[in-house]
Amino acid sequence: MSELFTGFTPKTFKFFNELKENNYKPWFDEHKPVYEKEVLQPLKALALAMTPAMYAIDSQMDFRPNKIVSRIYRDIRFSHNKLPYKTNMWFTFQRIVDDWLAFPGYYLEVGSEGYQYGMGLFMAKKKVMDGYRSKIEYEPEHFREITEELTVKQGFIMGGEEYKRPLNNDLPDYFQPWIQRKTIYLYKSFPVGEELFDAGFAQYMADEFTRLQPFYNFLIDVCD
Repeated sequence: MSELFTGFTPKTFKFFNELKENNYKPWFDEHKPVYEKEVLQPLKALALAMTPAMYAIDSQMDFRPNKIVSRIYRDIRFSHNKLPYKTNMWFTFQRIVDDWLAFPGYYLEVGSEGYQYGMGLFMAKKKVMDGYRSKIEYEPEHFREITEELTVKQGFIMGGEEYKRPLNNDLPDYFQPWIQRKTIYLYKSFPVGEELFDAGFAQYMADEFTRLQPFYNFLIDVCD
């Protein structure tokens, strides 16, 4: 039975910092019990604690902690970085689909410097982003209402690779940063803080992800 989420500890971030300086197998093997107790277990417990809120957002998401929490082991076969271990970890909430690039997802990432979380389309295919832009053109005021609430009032930041050459369109200036991108997501980043060491962090994250639901629904409508 999974343990309840009681918060991360300073040892969580101490482990990531030390791994950055000792990224090789003998060191990791020696410190694997610390990794499992201070990193892997609380990440899985946090994902499990957030499951009811995420189910309310979209019941078709994958909620299995063993599936949605990342591996710390880097697949060096396909990576320019040949160090064997990642120095950050994350979990994602996304629908169980054959092509994850075609659907939006939520994420929370923790590492030595702090944590970041958000939601959006990552590495989206062109046809998905074309549909996203078309939906904005069809529902501009609805889109503006959603995104102003999240960025102006809630403090989320827009991210995503921008096109080098702007796409032609007739939308007002407000929409240009939203449509001139190959991918689109909203996120917040914070340094390591006391909030991470409290069981209430699970409810905080559930609330933050719920605030993103209107934008998630907008993107799901595009992908469906």
